[in-house]
Amino acid sequence: MPLIIVTGLPTSGKSHRAQQLHSYLSERIASSPENNKYRLHLISDETQSISREVYDLSTLPQHVRSANASEKDARASIYAAVKRVLSPRDIVILDGLNYIKGWRYQLYTEAKNLATPSVILQIGCAVDKAKEVNEKEGMRYSKENWENLVFRYEEPNPMTRWDSPLFTLIWEDNEQEARGTFEKIWDTIAGEGKVIVKPNQSTVQRDKDPGGEYLYLLEKETQDIVKRILERQNEVGEGGSVDLGEGLVVELPGKKVGLPQLQRYRRAFVGMNRGGIGLEMVGKVQGGRLRSSFAGYLNDAFEKDG
Repeated sequence: MPLIIVTGLPTSGKSHRAQQLHSYLSERIASSPENNKYRLHLISDETQSISREVYDLSTLPQHVRSANASEKDARASIYAAVKRVLSPRDIVILDGLNYIKGWRYQLYTEAKNLATPSVILQIGCAVDKAKEVNEKEGMRYSKENWENLVFRYEEPNPMTRWDSPLFTLIWEDNEQEARGTFEKIWDTIAGEGKVIVKPNQSTVQRDKDPGGEYLYLLEKETQDIVKRILERQNEVGEGGSVDLGEGLVVELPGKKVGLPQLQRYRRAFVGMNRGGIGLEMVGKVQGGRLRSSFAGYLNDAFEKDG
């Protein structure tokens, strides 16, 4: 079953809506023997004992803010918690800021690897209202932290695969309106409108023909991605996102990436996958599959590098 990613501004009501959604899905699962096969999980900063202070960049110099280690460690904890329970039988509600599009892409890829869909629930709230809530609730985020998170928030774009299907609830929506949105989500994940997801291409066995076309594509596609990153790096900046097209995004680390480092990653990836000829690799020879796999490899490597 799918991953439901809740996103929105800080103090916009995300946790309240996530709890409402959890209650609704619990009712649906208990409503019939057919639905009892599903298991429901709610994962959040709170369930992982993650402090809001990990997102506070106000004390960090500008040039290292995109490489905030505490925030990356928090995301790693969340990611591990999602991976532990996500399966075709499990519905996972991920409550949190989830404000970085590259992070949402990473979660989308994890769900796709398991042939299960992911959907986005965006909580819409006016900035002034969210700020008022933060102040009324005893400054759950410090003023500087809250303002920085609002500035960095990357709104979901339903035109991209990792931000769709996209459902929205606004602050003013009452319980009945919220329930209507939850019904649409249920239909998408378990009803007549259920999204069918094919396994991620990197998990499909490739044909046992070790022909030269595969090796040619392996070299060509990885070189093209390296070239694209080098071309776009100065434009997007350190810690920015490089769009590779077809829904693929590489999140750069908080420091400049040079050609030697990229080529080192490329050679390691090619070496691993060259050895997979005739065994388990990327399905029938298709460049898109190789690009997706290499992009995921780079995102993991950059995440570890910080």
